[in-house]
Amino acid sequence: MQNHNSKRLLLISHHNSYRIAPYIKAAVSLGLEVTIASEGKHSLVSEVAKGIHINFNDADSTLDEILKEDKNKSFTGILGSDDQTVELAAHAAKALDLPHNPPQAAQCSSRKDLARAQLSLAGCPVPIHCLLDLRLPVQKQMAGLPWPCVLKPLNMSASRGVIRVNNEDEFLNACQQLKPIVASAQGGFEQNHVLIEDYIDGIEIAYEGFLHEGVLSTITIFDKPDPLVGPYFAESIYVTPSALANGLQRSIQDVIQKACIAYGLTTGAIHAECRIDNSDNVWILEIASRTIGGDCARILDNDNFSVEKLAISLAINQPLEVKTPDQARGVMMIPIPEKGLLKRVEGLLEANKVKHIDNIDIIIREGHELVPLPEGNQYLGYIFASADTAEQVTAAIREAYRLLSFITAPIFKIA
Repeated sequence: MQNHNSKRLLLISHHNSYRIAPYIKAAVSLGLEVTIASEGKHSLVSEVAKGIHINFNDADSTLDEILKEDKNKSFTGILGSDDQTVELAAHAAKALDLPHNPPQAAQCSSRKDLARAQLSLAGCPVPIHCLLDLRLPVQKQMAGLPWPCVLKPLNMSASRGVIRVNNEDEFLNACQQLKPIVASAQGGFEQNHVLIEDYIDGIEIAYEGFLHEGVLSTITIFDKPDPLVGPYFAESIYVTPSALANGLQRSIQDVIQKACIAYGLTTGAIHAECRIDNSDNVWILEIASRTIGGDCARILDNDNFSVEKLAISLAINQPLEVKTPDQARGVMMIPIPEKGLLKRVEGLLEANKVKHIDNIDIIIREGHELVPLPEGNQYLGYIFASADTAEQVTAAIREAYRLLSFITAPIFKIA
């Protein structure tokens, strides 16, 4: 029997999102009921099938459905699970006078071109950039471009379609690669345009934090020990705590705080990616109004704390205290090496025995097609480790990965 005195969270998500389960678990632990708004009317997941069934391409009808549901039993908070749903969640929370980011700010956080424009106007450190219209002759749009430069879809994640080019020939080839990739993007403008920006030479970090009443607090900074130089930019190892100097870590937070103000973001989780050049200048690559993606968030789990719990607590205006892990922790997003059908993964038993390895989770099942970057947007799985130092964590992950072999078979297309 439903408890009509309990508080209720609305989670707006794609029906097949891996984020649904951890959000449900976090909400239940906080004493909240969860309603899922998705397109998954026929989903085998009961929480999705029993939820609100919406059309992501029709914002007006979706808002009507959410407001109608709120009249039956009011929502205490509303969250979007990923980049594609945060703007809709902001609109819905605004309509119901619940904690939210301004919808325009949420839109900026999920559209790279809009974000760059706002950051440039505010004087924030972003690479020199411009838009490319793939419908027009590409050669006429190359004048004055810096080499090397990076081409990026406007609203895709997991480094999908991100390509570094060093000269005009590589640029032209990259544009041909990108046309079918962005054709599947959400939104007509996004299907015809890509962002071009100057390549920043240096190290890359990921930042996890949160906003409450416009003030940014840091959860952690992840070092990325593997160099990300292209031509594609598959994420690899994240490790915390960071080895960067305290002053540089404060600079990273200051730059991201200024960027959040430029966007207009005021509340909720923040995931950012930055480059730090050889002069220790911090350059903003991305600021998203959501938690870290994939299962990487699990390395921040603690007794009674997870980033999902934190995000929910901010959505209901009851922020939790942040507790970061005592040990150094790390994760490797296992890259897809080549196109093919996954036959099997060898070496798992030996890799799991490596000292400091906590778990190796292969998430793509045997027989499934593997699509590497730049077309793909998946990882084979994750390697998790913890130890006394970040160096031990990184060494353990590298050794475990060395022991793994991914056996694939070629794909034959029937004409």
